[in-house]
Amino acid sequence: MATANHSPSTETLAQRAKQELREYALLSVYLFVCFGALILYKTAILGDEGISYLPSGLAAIKALILAKFIMLGHMIRLGDRRRSRVVYVIAYKALLYLILLLVLSVVEEVIVGLVHGRTSAASLAEFGGDKLRQTLATSLIMLLILIPYLASRELNVALGEGRLWTLVFEHRPAQATESKGVKP
Repeated sequence: MATANHSPSTETLAQRAKQELREYALLSVYLFVCFGALILYKTAILGDEGISYLPSGLAAIKALILAKFIMLGHMIRLGDRRRSRVVYVIAYKALLYLILLLVLSVVEEVIVGLVHGRTSAASLAEFGGDKLRQTLATSLIMLLILIPYLASRELNVALGEGRLWTLVFEHRPAQATESKGVKP
């Protein structure tokens, strides 16, 4: 991945590692905020039903794992060969990344099951059986979380590396209507 100031050929390994670590950290924070909000919502709903629920650390662990899975998708350039209108590329990549996350989440569940002494078949049956509705709902939410993230990446590429973040964070002068005393 090239940074705003370096081409891929002149970028050192240390620069690439720093850039990827920064992106991983930002993605992890984004996912943590999203998952944390969902867990608070679930806690509130279950609390109204008299059920105590507050998994400590679940949002952070899930954010770190899924961020790594997404970074793996970036590394293998998942969906990068598709060139079309930006909206179609975003939708296509969101579906591909969702599939990647689902597959890797199934693998993760099997590994966790094996660690806890369950067979792979038992872990898969549990994942697909009782949890199917929950998995479908979670998948839809994950798709909605992926779309803004992937949209920001695609818009950054379309505008020129780094330009989106400059537009988002640069200071804009007051508009002409504000200087004339007219409020929008």
